[in-house]
Amino acid sequence: INIYNNEGTNVDSIDQVTSVSQLRDVSPGDWAYEALRSLVERYGCIAGYPNRTFRGNRATTRYEFAAGLNACLNQIERLIAASTADFITREDLETLQRLIQEFESELATLGARVDNLEGRVAFLEDHQFSTTTKLEGQVIFTLAGAFGDEKADGSGDDFDQNITLSDRVRLNFDTSFTGKDRLRVRFEAGNFIQLNDVVGTDSARLGHDEDNENNVELPDLFYLFPIGTKTTAYVGTSGLAIDDLFDPTNPFVESSGSGGLSRFVRRNPLVHRGPEGAGGGLTYEFSDALNLSLLYLADDGDAPSPAQGDGLFNGAYSAGAQLGISPIDNLEISLTYLRSYQPGDDVNLTDNTGSDLAREPFGETATSANRFGAQASFRLTSQIHIGGWFGYIDAEAEDDNGAVEEGDNAEILTWSANLSFLDLGKEGAVLSFAGGVPPKATDIDGADEDNDTSYLVEAHYKFPISKNITITPGAYVIFNPNHDDDNDTIWVGAIRTTFEF
Repeated sequence: INIYNNEGTNVDSIDQVTSVSQLRDVSPGDWAYEALRSLVERYGCIAGYPNRTFRGNRATTRYEFAAGLNACLNQIERLIAASTADFITREDLETLQRLIQEFESELATLGARVDNLEGRVAFLEDHQFSTTTKLEGQVIFTLAGAFGDEKADGSGDDFDQNITLSDRVRLNFDTSFTGKDRLRVRFEAGNFIQLNDVVGTDSARLGHDEDNENNVELPDLFYLFPIGTKTTAYVGTSGLAIDDLFDPTNPFVESSGSGGLSRFVRRNPLVHRGPEGAGGGLTYEFSDALNLSLLYLADDGDAPSPAQGDGLFNGAYSAGAQLGISPIDNLEISLTYLRSYQPGDDVNLTDNTGSDLAREPFGETATSANRFGAQASFRLTSQIHIGGWFGYIDAEAEDDNGAVEEGDNAEILTWSANLSFLDLGKEGAVLSFAGGVPPKATDIDGADEDNDTSYLVEAHYKFPISKNITITPGAYVIFNPNHDDDNDTIWVGAIRTTFEF
C-alpha cells in the first residue's frame, strides 16, 4: 500500500502545522515569512515535513504544489460553507482562480490517483492473508568450510576439509488480537552438518546451523501480551528461549540471520543459553532507563512421565532474573542471574560453545548451576559500536558417579568483546570484529580442568544487496581448540546469504 501511495512521486510525507513558528527553518527575516504565516494561520493549508521543516529553498515538484493548492481550495470551501467568507478577499479568489486554471491537469491527475489508490487498497483488503496475522519469512544459504590438520578431540585423526552449501528456512506467523500482543508460530527446516562433529570442538559451530534434514518442524509456539502499561508477560509451550525474555545486549552480532557467523560470539552462552522451551516470564519497565525480567523455562515441559528429566518442574529447567540499565541514551548494561538444573543424560552447561569439560564437568551426572553474567553495549559514535560480556558458572554435582561425589563443585568462565562499524560502504552495511575465550572449566573438584586457554576471533561484513537480500562473508579462527595448546588451529570460512520477506 505504501508503494502505491508513493507511486509517481519522490517526496517525503508531510504533516499539517497550525502555526508558522512550528517550522524550524522559517524565521521572521525570511522574505516569504508573511505569506507563509497567512497561509498557515488564516487558511491552515500549509504542511511541513515530519521533522518540522519547510525546506523553503528546495525546488518543489508540480505534484507537491498541486497537493498544497488542493488543500487550500478545500479549506476555502469549508470557510465559505461556514459563512466565514469575510476572511477571503477578492484578490485571494482571483489568484486562486488563476492557479486552478494553471494546474487544472495536475489537480485532475491527483483526483485520478486517489481513485486508483482507493481501488488498489480495496483489492488488497479483499485478498489479504489475514486481518490479524502477518507472515515473515527468512531463507539462508551458506557456503562454508573448516580448515586445519587434526581433529581437536584428541583422536589424532585428520578431518575432511570439504566445502558445503546448506540452507535454513523459517516461516513466522505473528498474530495480534489487540495490537499490543503477539502469538508466534514458527515453522523451520534446515540441512546443516554441525562443524563440531567434523573438527572435534564445539567452538567451531556456525551460529545458524539448524539440522533436521529439511523436514519441516514447529520449534516455536509462544504468546506475549501486556499487563497494564509497564509489564509484558510471556507464556509458551515450545521454543520460548532465554534470549526472548532476557535481552542479549549485543545488537549487531546477536542475530543468527544477520549477526555473527560463529555460535559463540552471538550472545553470552552461560546466561543466555541453557534449558529452555516451555514456561513463561515477564518484563517490568520501571522507566526508560531501568527494567527487570524474570523467567522460568523447562526443557521437557510437555512430557507427562514422572521419571527424572520430564515435566515442567521435574526435569531440566532455567529460572532467573535480568536487570537492564541504560544510564545514558547510547549505553545499555544488563546484569543476569540464572539457576539451572540438568539431569545426568542431558547435561550441557555451555550449550555447545566451549570445551568438553566446560560442557560436562562431572560427566553424565545430574548438575545444578548458579550462573552469572554481565553484558554491555555502547554506541561510541553514530557509526561505531562496542560491546561485550563476561560469564561465570558455579556448578555442583547432584549425584555420585564413581570419581564424582555429590556436592563436588566446578567453575566455568567465558568472555567476549566486539567492535562494529555501521553503514560502512553502504547504508545498512556493518563490518564487525568479535572474539574472546569460549567457556572454559577453570576448577573441578577431584578432576583435571582446562589447563590452557582457547581464543576465538571472528570478522564478518554484512552487506545489503537490496531491502530483502543480505550477504555476509566472513571467517573465524580458533586457537588452542578445547583449551589445549597441543591441538592445531582451526579456521572456518563462510558466506551467508539471507533472504527476508
